[in-house]
Amino acid sequence: MATNYKNAKLDLTTTGVTTLYTGASASTGSPTTAIFKSILVADDSGSTSTITLTITDSSSNVFVIYNVKATAANGTVELLSQPLVVEESEILKVTAGNANRLHVVASYLEVTR
Repeated sequence: MATNYKNAKLDLTTTGVTTLYTGASASTGSPTTAIFKSILVADDSGSTSTITLTITDSSSNVFVIYNVKATAANGTVELLSQPLVVEESEILKVTAGNANRLHVVASYLEVTR
């Protein structure tokens, strides 16, 4: 079992759903689970915005973690107060309320079997 500290970074240039992280499945030969420690969202536009964070399970069911969470103009918000586990084949996705305003930086520990 290998463990690696990693981060994922996004510049949300659209209001479409954007994948932040996908847990590799057993079919890839290296199934992974990730333990997210931090998901920071920064607004660099000078205007307020919102972000939605969801997790999609291996059966394509979507679960909302944050729904239209407000961000302050030129501010940064931490979305997690406790670790978030993303299992193999699950997908963590973000959606910006406005294009070209938000950056997302997520820090996680990835465990590969």
